[in-house]
Amino acid sequence: MKRVLIVGAGKGGTALLKLLNETDRMKIVAVTDINKDAVGLGLAEAINIPTGAHWQEYIHKDIDIVIEATGNDGVFEEIRARRNQKTVVIPGSVAYITSELLEEKEALVQELKRQTENQHLILNSIHDGMIVIAPDAKVSFVNRSAEQILGMDKKSIIGRSIQGVIPASRLPQLLKSREKEVNQKLILENGKKVITTRIPMIGAGGKVIGAYAVFQDITEVVDLAEEITDLKEVKTMLEAIIQSSDEAISVVDENGSGLMVNPAYSRITGLSENEIVGKPATVDIYEGESMHMKVLKTRRPVRGVRMKVGPHKKDVLVNVAPVIVDGKLKGSVGVLHDVTEIQSLTSELRRARQIIRSLEAKYTFDDIIGNSSEMTLALEQAKVGARTPATVLLRGESGTGKELFAHAIHNESERRHNKFIRVNCASIAESLLESELFGYEDGAFSGAKRGGKKGLFEEANSGSIFLDEIGELTLPMQAKLLRVLQEKEILRVGGTKPVHIDVRVIAATNMNLEKAIMNKSFREDLYYRLNRLPIYIPPLRERIEDLKLLAEHLIQKLNEDYGRHVTSIDKQAFQQLTAYHWPGNVRELENIIGRAMIYMDHLEDVILPKHIPNLTKETSTASGANTSGNQWLGETLQQAVDEYEKRLLADAFRAHDFNKTQTAKALGISIRNFYYKLDKYNLDKHSMQK
Repeated sequence: MKRVLIVGAGKGGTALLKLLNETDRMKIVAVTDINKDAVGLGLAEAINIPTGAHWQEYIHKDIDIVIEATGNDGVFEEIRARRNQKTVVIPGSVAYITSELLEEKEALVQELKRQTENQHLILNSIHDGMIVIAPDAKVSFVNRSAEQILGMDKKSIIGRSIQGVIPASRLPQLLKSREKEVNQKLILENGKKVITTRIPMIGAGGKVIGAYAVFQDITEVVDLAEEITDLKEVKTMLEAIIQSSDEAISVVDENGSGLMVNPAYSRITGLSENEIVGKPATVDIYEGESMHMKVLKTRRPVRGVRMKVGPHKKDVLVNVAPVIVDGKLKGSVGVLHDVTEIQSLTSELRRARQIIRSLEAKYTFDDIIGNSSEMTLALEQAKVGARTPATVLLRGESGTGKELFAHAIHNESERRHNKFIRVNCASIAESLLESELFGYEDGAFSGAKRGGKKGLFEEANSGSIFLDEIGELTLPMQAKLLRVLQEKEILRVGGTKPVHIDVRVIAATNMNLEKAIMNKSFREDLYYRLNRLPIYIPPLRERIEDLKLLAEHLIQKLNEDYGRHVTSIDKQAFQQLTAYHWPGNVRELENIIGRAMIYMDHLEDVILPKHIPNLTKETSTASGANTSGNQWLGETLQQAVDEYEKRLLADAFRAHDFNKTQTAKALGISIRNFYYKLDKYNLDKHSMQK
């Protein structure tokens, strides 16, 4: 038996707890979650499984399998690092997928239960008795009519051997012979006379999975027939049984001509009795092979065949059996089961999931932290922008939260229920950018998908598109974007017919666009199109009073991510943070707090000065300090790399007489990337010549 530890008692962990608790091959040692109110913890306690907040207390207790159900990559990696070598760690994504599959399974099980209950209701409402046996010849089902005919209670029948209930029953022989017996006379122990049809149940692969008998009490009919020898009433009675059945039944003769259909059959197919009786068995089939004709040819029953019937193309499952009297084939009987409704529900579920996947904007204005005057102004402008269809330009340094603002503006707008498409203009290769944004037609270029492809603007139709790093677009792409903004239409690569679109554009940049216009690297007309509603998002150093709120928010977020319980920052440590100028803004703050929490002992809950990385940035070029030696100046690796890159760019720029094209070529980078780096380090010809 495998010993299992479940880490995370949320949706995925709870689903796995239910699943594993039902198997004898797994023993759940414990369930842990830092959230004491997690649903899975309550369930585990109810079934006497140990619970706790910290998985570390259980990881070395001979655990065979650890299921990480928090979805946190940090927790997953920490478990992998601390587990025993033989312990298997299953990631949270598996738990999430498992929970989704279990939900779908539960929905299907409920649907199956409903259908089974309906079938039982139908079977219990028919006048014919029915009794079903399993492969071991024990009774597994009996309907009310059979109870009345046998004069026995259901509880005294289910689970007993069929020959203990009906000694003369031949159902056990059918398990071996696999041959149907139709309209056989039988006298029961209570003296009642019945006509019974016995049918073996053949499952997948031809395996016998049981047998059933349908029988009718004909005691009175036989007595009457013996007196007046008139079988007309018997025929009428049998027809009445078929007509009153909720199962869709059709009967054909040995030539395949329709003999009889009941109202349920007409209801499903949409064809009246006159349109079927006397007509070929294929008259009601829209798509598929006639099972009546197949059964008449093979003299063997068929079950569970999928086809479409009638003018409404109803999707059904078909069961057909031959009618054999004294060894002669007299026709066949078919029963239809309508599955269109199930397909409709499945389709609705699929559409609902597609809609949910389309709502990709994650954040609202509630997720933006800050009450400084600068941030309050930015939020007020953004909320105004959300209520208008105007193009929004988000400006601010890297790490200030421009993407959060874009999400929030979309979620606050009238387009919130449509798609939110995000595009990083700097991350897509220049050669691919046009086809990604505007799509392409069939055969537009080598390797193009057959039938063409929609671009991101078309995907975002009726919604919003967020163009991050807009300043990185080349001049030709800027011209094409300007046409989209002016004409509200796009032209696919290789296409000739414009496609009208209704898209709200939210752009963002950390570049000085005014300077780029002077340098002829950004179009002035596009600038004015984008700059209709500019929103400046202040850097952290300009709203340092928000630092406390931001730090508290990030601690809570990282506690969830890392599975920690940090409560606050020490006063002296907080002073270190407020004294720093935060060139990386909120993103850098999150990085610093996250690193501090990693360095903390697991039992510590307050961030102390010793946990804070060195925040002093030494600018060796300004101070003239020697950086070629082995002395460490307290810089982070990224700071050192940035400083070296800045010096290298400056030296190369001077060496090529401030010619940007030659400098970019010498450095082995694109001219576009070179412009970006000049702006990043505030390098220009005039300042470097001073």
